[in-house]
Amino acid sequence: MKASRQKSYADLKRKPLEFEEGNKVFLKVAPMKGIMRFGKKGKLSPRYVGPFEILERVGPVAYRLALPPEFSNVHVEDLPYVEEPLEILDRKDKVPRNRAIPLVKVLWRNHSSQEASWELESDMRAKFS
Repeated sequence: MKASRQKSYADLKRKPLEFEEGNKVFLKVAPMKGIMRFGKKGKLSPRYVGPFEILERVGPVAYRLALPPEFSNVHVEDLPYVEEPLEILDRKDKVPRNRAIPLVKVLWRNHSSQEASWELESDMRAKFS
């Protein structure tokens, strides 16, 4: 209850962002790990690039931007990336409401052991058997 009350108070002051043609905005980017696309690599990769001029509004929250030519192939690159399991590190059963769900801890290729994840054993058998 407390969170919903706080949200209602905060929403009173909040208004949706709207931009006009000719305004300049920054574009939020999510760089893929290990791929240098927007400048620096790793932790220093930019989160936003720009500013870019808005050419037109194409939807309620969608805008067409004047992007530089070097951004023309950002979505075209063929970057096939398939996760492959390397080995099973551990097993455990999750038991919600008297029903055992077998889980396996999977070490993935191109990832460290800290990035190993718990997956359903049945899903792993179906995908990789």
